[in-house]
Amino acid sequence: MNAVLGLEDGTIIKGTGFGAEGIVSGELVFTTQYTGYEEALTDPSYKGQILMFTYPLIGNYGVSGNCMESDAVKAEGLVVREACPKPSHHLGKKTIYELMEDEGKPGIAGVDTRMLTIKTREHGTMRAALINGSDDGEEAVRLARAQKSISDIDFISQVTCPEPFKLESPFRDPNNPLNVVLVDCGRKLSIERSLLARGMDVTVVPGNSSISTIESYDPDLLFISNGPGDPLQAQDAISAVKHFTGELPIVGICLGHQIMSLALGAETYKLKFGHRGANQPVKDLETGIVHITSQNHGFAVDGDSFEEAEVEVTQYNTNDKTVEGIAHKYLDMFSVQYHPDAHPGPMDSEKIFFEKVLKLAGGKK
Repeated sequence: MNAVLGLEDGTIIKGTGFGAEGIVSGELVFTTQYTGYEEALTDPSYKGQILMFTYPLIGNYGVSGNCMESDAVKAEGLVVREACPKPSHHLGKKTIYELMEDEGKPGIAGVDTRMLTIKTREHGTMRAALINGSDDGEEAVRLARAQKSISDIDFISQVTCPEPFKLESPFRDPNNPLNVVLVDCGRKLSIERSLLARGMDVTVVPGNSSISTIESYDPDLLFISNGPGDPLQAQDAISAVKHFTGELPIVGICLGHQIMSLALGAETYKLKFGHRGANQPVKDLETGIVHITSQNHGFAVDGDSFEEAEVEVTQYNTNDKTVEGIAHKYLDMFSVQYHPDAHPGPMDSEKIFFEKVLKLAGGKK
């Protein structure tokens, strides 16, 4: 199948199509992870983006279905140097070809991903269009230029759960049940798995839930999830954080970190090409320890813009000094930009982060 990728700067890349025939548009972003394509493709944070892997061979261990971070592939399309047609793994149930076809998503192989990665690093993230079933590069460029900016689109409403539901932990203490309300802005399933594994029940609510809805579940802790797009689109979640500040412990990951920062008076900004991969070094300012983290974000928090002096930056990225963690000096509020829950790893900070969450949730009792 013919396929073509067009960028807003006029670049046209032709290759071999796989997966579903069709046309998709979105930001072209790259991730540096070697493994975990099943987890990455199903991460709701990639909604509105065409995902490109810098690692040249994708699909070599197949797709098990056991590692999905949501109910479906959320990335708009897939760009790779080589897609493996005959994977080898005892848990593999289908190929990357079959996954993309079953999910109705297009992919393109035979692409010089190194060249595109260098271009992105030099010029910044660009809008793109992928056409599977045609090699009309001019049309792909036209479609890339015609789409809206990612900051003008509400992606959260496209990936959040339609209505609240509760998950009961098999390890819960019946004499002291803890209930975390997880505001679903595009959550990864590994977040709720980490909470449930520590005995906390999880009530998942839509990203646009009202304050009264959240209050009705009598939470011990409010958790703001990751998700796609510009954090300024998450006005309902920002309002919820403002309301519950000082009333409940509040924790956030990724987009949730940005939402909490906005609620506390900070500003956010779009990174040139974002952080996506499994090897981002983050330094903890209290311990001095550098954790290797998994990340997926295109926006960051301006650490110098907090209106409240009581908020402090607790962690930063050693590569570019961007903010990776904040905490309130006097209230039970903290957040991180990276994914301590990451699957595949690294899992350096998973225990540290979620044990701290457990402590805060239990503190209300």
